[in-house]
This record gives sequence, structure tokens and C-alpha cells, in this order.
Amino acid sequence: MIVAERKPLEEIEAMLGGAEKLLVVGCGTCVAVCMAGGEKEVELLATELRLRSGLSGRRRRIDQVTLTRQCDREYLEPLAPYIDEYDAIISMACGAGVQLLAERFEHKLVLPALNTRFIGVTEGPGQWSQRCLACGQCLLHLTGGICPITLCPKNLLNGPCGGTNHGKCEVNPENPCAWTLIYHRLEKLGRLDLLEVIQPPKDYRPMTKPARLSHPAFQSPSTAAPK
Repeated sequence: MIVAERKPLEEIEAMLGGAEKLLVVGCGTCVAVCMAGGEKEVELLATELRLRSGLSGRRRRIDQVTLTRQCDREYLEPLAPYIDEYDAIISMACGAGVQLLAERFEHKLVLPALNTRFIGVTEGPGQWSQRCLACGQCLLHLTGGICPITLCPKNLLNGPCGGTNHGKCEVNPENPCAWTLIYHRLEKLGRLDLLEVIQPPKDYRPMTKPARLSHPAFQSPSTAAPK
């Protein structure tokens, strides 16, 4: 899932400038799971903004709504009838959701309330860790399901490096060495022979930005890849 965290209130306030009519828009998927932009977080931010406005003597209108998703146009349409009532829209989605919201309502000021951090997994209550860089060339079948591109700061495809020390990473000794983890996982699987295969330099072309993906079922005959 996409993991994000909320910006400081002072930073959000600075973005607003003189806007008096605000709509805080939450997202009910990834950022709700990581407790950054779901319904409860929308309520908290809206309340903080109202309190700060009251203390400063400003009479702002601050409304709130949480959508199922902000990264799909169909879920943005319910905003259309009343979007013009507001001076600024505060999006509590990931960067993709903020951009799509701004694209759909390009005549409105759309501001990000979150910092998008990484693609990761839940480690425990309130704890998440990065596991994927979305590099477009997955090799987890060769590394026992452990990604060296993400977990190794050097992105080594053939490891470990000479700096690993007692299973720890030399870049950050608090982290385990990714290739030590890979070794032990492959050992459990009885597939240590995979370490003898030298991997070629990574092809970074799939990471060319901005990326696009079209499902074959939705391609027209003129755009489908030749057989």
C-alpha cells in the first residue's frame, strides 16, 4: 500500500493564504489504512483548522468529505455540484490523488495535506516499512521474495557488498543486510544455487517517467501489441 504522513499544521496553514472557504477531502483507501488521510484524520485536520481560525479571529468556512478513492475520476464526480463554493481544496490523498483532483477541477486551488512516503507493508500498530520501489522489473522469484532494490541502499543485484558486518548494513547499522536476509531465505527454501547466477545490470527503462499501463482487454486493435 501507499504510505503517507500528514504535513505539519503550520505548513498547511501557510499554503492556504487568504482562502476563507475550505473543503478538506479525505481518501478511504491506502492513506486511511496508514492513518494519514482517512475519515478520522479529515475530521482532526478540519477541527484543528477551525480552532486556529477561531483563535485568530477569522471566520472561515471549513467543510469536509471523505471519498472512496481520489485516484479514480469516477469517485471525484460527487464533488462537482458544489466544488465552486470553495476557495481552496485540501486533499488528504497520496500525491497521485492530489494530482488527479487538481486535474479534474483545474480551476480550483488544490493543496496537498500529506507527504507521500513509500510503497510498504504494515509491521504492527502504527508502523509501516518500505518494501517496493515500483521499478517495473520484479526479480523477487530470484531472491526469495526479498527485494534488494528496495532494502539494499546500494541497490545491489549481486550481493552482499564488502561492508556488511554481522548481518547488518554498513550504510545504516540498524538495518539488516538485504543480501544476508536473501541468503537465509534461499537457504530455507533449498535454492542457494540461485546466488551463483550473476545478474546483469538493471534495466532502468521500465522506470522511465511518467509511466503508463494499459490492460490488453481495453486496448483498441490499432494500439494492441503485434503478435
